[in-house]
Amino acid sequence: MAENKTQPTAIKPAEYVEAVEHPVRREDARTLLALMERITGWKPQMWGPAIIGFGTYHYKYESGREGDFMRTGFSPRKANMVVYIMPGYSDYSAHLARLGKHKLGKSCLYINKLADVDMAVLEEIIRAGLDDMAKKYPL
Repeated sequence: MAENKTQPTAIKPAEYVEAVEHPVRREDARTLLALMERITGWKPQMWGPAIIGFGTYHYKYESGREGDFMRTGFSPRKANMVVYIMPGYSDYSAHLARLGKHKLGKSCLYINKLADVDMAVLEEIIRAGLDDMAKKYPL
């Protein structure tokens, strides 16, 4: 049985955020840390060396792979801010059309800086992702 390579660590999320070199990315990470904690009601947890996650769920695929992972989170990378919405953005086109400047991956929303997006819409997207997760993986 293969497990998720990205596991919780003992790194303190607030300390990680304060160590982000780029000043705009650091300030945006502070904002997202507070926003996601408020939205989720969960304390942040580092996943691997660079992802700040909120909540957990257990998954099990037909292949036999299973593990635990965060319900939502973000990572202040050098190139951009990555917001993780599980299980992905496939049904969020109406929200994304109103968000502002961004790029997409399967479960990743790439944002250069928070000033490029509508924060109310970003909050809607995070909440919608959590609602989708609660349906697929009840708490």
